[in-house]
Amino acid sequence: MRITGPNGPAAPTATIVARRSASGSFSLPQEEAAAAPSGAGGVRMVGGIDALIALQGVESVEERRRRAVKRGHTALDLLDEMKLGLLSGGLDQAMLLRLKAAAAGLKDLSGDPRVDQVLAEIDRRVEVELAKVESAAA
Repeated sequence: MRITGPNGPAAPTATIVARRSASGSFSLPQEEAAAAPSGAGGVRMVGGIDALIALQGVESVEERRRRAVKRGHTALDLLDEMKLGLLSGGLDQAMLLRLKAAAAGLKDLSGDPRVDQVLAEIDRRVEVELAKVESAAA
């Protein structure tokens, strides 16, 4: 696949001429007058880099919901891992730290009230289990 640049194959080109002096010192190339664009005009950037940065921060409702569901699944998986650790007698401190980090991520809203309600219930369960472990350790 060949990529020809932002304006495609019909992009206007500018002729660059390097001028050299007799002394052999460095000089910058100077552009001559650019040729007139043929066909449709080139694409103009409306907002520039600021608009691109702003668009990167915009997240759709579906994307927020998907990420929230993923955080919920991660927290449930960590709760299962914690249960297995308690049953086997080998509760790992690193797993508890991951569970605390997952609990912090559950506080972000997804935009869907049903998903937010389920995440709140998962968060409550995580907090209860962490409190149980901390009280047993004390």
